[in-house]
Formats: sequence, structure tokens, C-alpha cells
Amino acid sequence: MTPESVVTLGQQAIELTLMISAPLLLSALLIGLVVSIFQAATQINEQTLSFIPKIVGIFVTLIIAGPWMITMMVDFMRRLFGNIPWMVG
Repeated sequence: MTPESVVTLGQQAIELTLMISAPLLLSALLIGLVVSIFQAATQINEQTLSFIPKIVGIFVTLIIAGPWMITMMVDFMRRLFGNIPWMVG
């Protein structure tokens, strides 16, 4: 296994992690922004107000994007396990 292949494998793993986490993080960001605007408009300064909508939004996003996430992870693992003989010898 060459240093280039290790770097490439690490780069692919990081890219996959970013692609899989992006929908969840973006939904939490957008929901947090909407709740913050609502809090600023109504002058409600309750910190726990944004927690439940974010959890619900992440759960809904996970239900919608979950099959795609699982497919991406399984494809990566299949490629990784398929390349083990090439990496070792």
C-alpha cells in the first residue's frame, strides 16, 4: 500500500463523511435560522425553543435522505473491501 493510496482512501472517506452529514447539518442550520428570526421578532429569549424543532427536522431529514445515505456508505464499504487484496499485496 503506497502513501498515495492511503491519502486517496482518506480523502474519499472524508468526502463521503461530508456528503452524508451535509443534509442533516443543513436542515439543522435552516431550522435554527428560522427559529432565531422568530425569537428575534417576538423577543422570546428561550434557549430550549430551538431544540425540539431541530430534532424533528433532523429526524425528518434522516427519514427522507436515509436510504441515500445508507447506499453511499454501503457502496464505499464494498469498494473498500473489494480493494483489500490490492491494498495488501
